[in-house]
Amino acid sequence: MTGAEPTDSPAPTDDDAAELVAQLRELAGADPADVRQVVAEVLAALDRAAGGALRDHLPETIRVDAGLNAASPARN
Repeated sequence: MTGAEPTDSPAPTDDDAAELVAQLRELAGADPADVRQVVAEVLAALDRAAGGALRDHLPETIRVDAGLNAASPARN
């Protein structure tokens, strides 16, 4: 056996989300502008990893903050 199967990991919970938020706040510091910047960078990285598909699921204001509108394909 080479290791645990990916299905062995527990499903994310609200506690996981709260822990992530706490880690982002600690990482970014108390300055709200720093927090927004960190979140924008994380969203941009996730969007790149998803091949640009994440931006379609984000509200426009968040896409603008994360700089994801410029690379969005034109819609007819």
